Amino acid sequence: MTKLDPVLADKINFLKAAQRDAVSDTASIEALVKTILANVRERGDAAVRDYAKEFDGSDLQDFEVTAEQRQAALAGLDPQTRADTEFAIERVRAFAEAQLATILPLEVEPLPGLHLGHRVIPIRRIGAYVPGGRYPLLSAPVMTIVPAKVAGCDEVIACLPPTAHPAMIAGCHLAGADRIFLVGGAQAIAAMAFGTETIPAVDKIVGPGNAFVNEAKRQVFGPVGIDQLAGPSEIFTVADHTGDPEMIATDLLAQAEHDVRTRVGLITTDRALAEATLAAVERQLLDLPTANVAAPAWRDYGEIAVCADEATMIAYSDFIAAEHLQVHTADPQATAARLRNYGSLFIGKLASVVYSDKCCGTNHTLPTMAAGRYTGGLWVGSFVKICTHQWLDERGVAAVAPPAVRQSAAEGLEGHRRAAAFRQK
Repeated sequence: MTKLDPVLADKINFLKAAQRDAVSDTASIEALVKTILANVRERGDAAVRDYAKEFDGSDLQDFEVTAEQRQAALAGLDPQTRADTEFAIERVRAFAEAQLATILPLEVEPLPGLHLGHRVIPIRRIGAYVPGGRYPLLSAPVMTIVPAKVAGCDEVIACLPPTAHPAMIAGCHLAGADRIFLVGGAQAIAAMAFGTETIPAVDKIVGPGNAFVNEAKRQVFGPVGIDQLAGPSEIFTVADHTGDPEMIATDLLAQAEHDVRTRVGLITTDRALAEATLAAVERQLLDLPTANVAAPAWRDYGEIAVCADEATMIAYSDFIAAEHLQVHTADPQATAARLRNYGSLFIGKLASVVYSDKCCGTNHTLPTMAAGRYTGGLWVGSFVKICTHQWLDERGVAAVAPPAVRQSAAEGLEGHRRAAAFRQK
């Protein structure tokens, strides 16, 4: 990670500093992933089966989930869980539809006879990687599959580990996956990138995974698109003296239970709030059932930063560029307007990150590891291409051909000059 500016650092006191860097070194797995990709590309399904047996203990001969298996997974889903999943799907779909309505085709005529424009074109085939993970997170397929369907993609295939909870198959089905394959890890990324006898090659791969999945996505990027390289989850809260330490502690631990490498923190201008939040986290960990995960995350990656003033708090938050950023200040809307770098913003004390994680409608697939400095999260726009076009009549040629001819000649590109001049009359 980029080092903190010394001038800014002088205005921050860390009541608790992170003990480790959540950004891991991938050098140790790079070679293994490269081998997996090459093997799947060369041997197809046979290689996928070998890796499924080696890494997942699976002897599946047929990777694709059948219609009967889909129905069995649905039947095994608790009715309330199904209803809640369908609620989440509707919320994500509604927001994706509203976002898509803002992405419009364009036609302009900046000069007489010169017509420029762009089209909004859905990507043909999407591969959604759905992680198995520590818990059956039914929200995961919702966030990757639903916006792709809203965007109008021809086909969305989903890959999830053969060890995944059956409820995850139901989640993929309800979200609208056209085909579902029980293949996980780097071999799934390879199969979707290159295609096998069973699994079709896709145009773009989306969805989070472990370090092997991330590295595989990095290596296949180019011939196939990817959404992002996702690291462990992150949550930070910016707060002034009005912050509630018990609420902030609860929110930090809610994310910390995701993974022992989750990065969590409080950035505040109020030392009393900082001290109270530190005590609240330690106290709440005592009876949190998932403390075996949350406690190491807090110990190693948790931080509490006390800033000299609001400007420093804003600047440090923008430096972190947290995946989830909560705003707990006296005027949260005013504070939010000053913030620039984040994955998703949660404005005011009533906006819990968990609501977005699960069902409120915004996408929970968000940039981590400070990628919020240059990109937002997964959204319906991730599944379309904005492609330009142009057409000219004689008036347009008369306007642009002469400078194009002169520029081509100046650059020594005779072929260009001839092509530009050919259309002149």
